[in-house]
Amino acid sequence: MAHLIRMCLGVSEPVGRSAYAGVGFGLMAFKYAVEAMTIAVLTSSILLPWQFVSPLLSSRREMLAAGPPWLGWALFVWSLPFLWIAVTMSVRRAADAGTSPWLGLLVMAPIVNLLFMVVMCFVPSSRRQQWSPSPFAANPERAAATASAGHLIKALAISLAFGGVMLVISVYVLASYGSSLFLGTPVLMGAVAGYALNRRHVFGYGASVGLGLLSVTLGGVALLLFALEGLICVAMALPLFVPLGALGGLLGKAIADATRRPVRELLAALLVLPLVASAESYLAKSTEYVVTTAVEIDAPPDVVWENVIGFPELPPPKEWYFRTGIACPQRARIEGRGVGAVRYCEFTTGAFVEPITVWEPGRRLAFDVTEQPAPMFELSPYRHVHPPHLHGYLRSNHGEFRLIALDGNRTRLEGRTWYEFDMFPQSYWTLWSDLLIHRIHVRVLEHVKSLSESEAEGLAQSRSAASHALN
Repeated sequence: MAHLIRMCLGVSEPVGRSAYAGVGFGLMAFKYAVEAMTIAVLTSSILLPWQFVSPLLSSRREMLAAGPPWLGWALFVWSLPFLWIAVTMSVRRAADAGTSPWLGLLVMAPIVNLLFMVVMCFVPSSRRQQWSPSPFAANPERAAATASAGHLIKALAISLAFGGVMLVISVYVLASYGSSLFLGTPVLMGAVAGYALNRRHVFGYGASVGLGLLSVTLGGVALLLFALEGLICVAMALPLFVPLGALGGLLGKAIADATRRPVRELLAALLVLPLVASAESYLAKSTEYVVTTAVEIDAPPDVVWENVIGFPELPPPKEWYFRTGIACPQRARIEGRGVGAVRYCEFTTGAFVEPITVWEPGRRLAFDVTEQPAPMFELSPYRHVHPPHLHGYLRSNHGEFRLIALDGNRTRLEGRTWYEFDMFPQSYWTLWSDLLIHRIHVRVLEHVKSLSESEAEGLAQSRSAASHALN
């Protein structure tokens, strides 16, 4: 058992093909079983194997949306140890097979990862290349050293330069926010830093991991200083980047300690990532997601309906996230009546233009979205910050309100938004978008609830007064 734990969680044990196949697919089956059981208990839905393998399927997100708000975040945190095991075992398996350990990072590339894992299950171990746990046995010319400012700055500069190049290629050349940018780049930034630091000298694991963390953190700071991103987006990316940067720092040190591979293999790995980004920009397909929110209102559907099709100014938001720049609904108005009318839902960032497609008074209002503003104002020390992802990457396609009559002159009001989000991995970024869209729904629905209940109470008082007058 101790040997198995060291093989999964450590970086010293070499990994042969039988161990790689057994542990890899065994853990995959275990992860699937736990997630399927959790989703079944909390959402009454069945997670099928192909939905588990492909995180881009919208049905998986719909399942999570039916569960408690924390479910998606819990599954994200649960997945991090498995990501660590997959990457570190793949790096050691590639080295054990006689190829470059950097090749093991392909396990993070969508679609390619499954093919890589299958191939590595069959490639035999090589006699000329083994993973050595001793840095001096693998590289006898290296010497133990304590961290110096020069070594740290040089390693950090190389890492940041690579991250900057990947940002320019992915965002400004390919117009792609893909997995290569959000998964591959932070891992390789940390790995480059850890490898450069340890290639000729032996530093501790703490220094290597810390340098990996520092590289991605300073990368985020650089985005703010050069007005390429705002504080909100950087803060949302850090929960993904920080563990990946730490993983990369540890892998970079492990490769430097345990192998004597030439530097050109690292350069080749760095060159492959832009090619993966280019492939992603052409092959990635958008998936439509839906967010549903509901409230129960002490008013009949005919009263609620009038406040759905248009409502007056909302009070200033109390929620902190709306005050930081997230698009906040302010009011809604409608021009015309029936199908073909146009509803304008005005936010702090601009107006959504919503041609009506379904008009069923007291029951259902549905609409398309033909124009929409930016999802947020970036929080930044600069006046104008307009990163590309604020324009066209998060797209609302349709929306609807459903009114369901309940006993006692009450109404269940449901709001739905169908949207696409062209930032990968979608399984991470849609956690944020679902949360923010849900909070926007809550603000609107609670306002409709307040207006409708006040009107219903006024009507009830008027009827009561008229009844007393007649008596």
